[in-house]
Amino acid sequence: MKQRIAIDMDEVIADTLKARLERYEIDYGIRLDLEALNGKHIYDVIPGEHRQQVRDVMDEPDFFRHLEVFPYAQEVISELAERYDIFIATAAMEVPFSFTAKYEWLLEHFPFLDAMHFVFCGNKGIIAADYLVDDNPSQLRNFRGKGLLFSSPANKEVTEFTRVNSWLEVKEFFQQQPG
Repeated sequence: MKQRIAIDMDEVIADTLKARLERYEIDYGIRLDLEALNGKHIYDVIPGEHRQQVRDVMDEPDFFRHLEVFPYAQEVISELAERYDIFIATAAMEVPFSFTAKYEWLLEHFPFLDAMHFVFCGNKGIIAADYLVDDNPSQLRNFRGKGLLFSSPANKEVTEFTRVNSWLEVKEFFQQQPG
């Protein structure tokens, strides 16, 4: 029986932050620097009066449909699928309107994955996998297997998990595993 790897979608395989920053610049004419986000979320660095509109962008039906794929994610996940059962575990309950767009995005960009392995959830503590690749430390804390923290500006200060900075580092990590 193959070991299982669960992989988060937003900020792990889909560049949600880049799309949000681009949209913020379009809406407000202000370019936010990624360096300003180190250790912070977007809501920590924008004026309070902008926060609701920035949240509402993610409720637009097609927001998640047009995200960029992180470099090497497709190639590495395709290779990993030869040795592991791959599941995409996205906390879609945080943005319930995202289900259809996320599902269509996954079908388009990861057609080699079994759609029956797409898990739309809230708390990833329910995921029965050996590994979870996620950018959210709280999801990794709830997870029972081995957590890999995928780097993002918001988690720069987190040190309690094995950190991977790119999909090439994910590949390297799993090449060293006995699975």
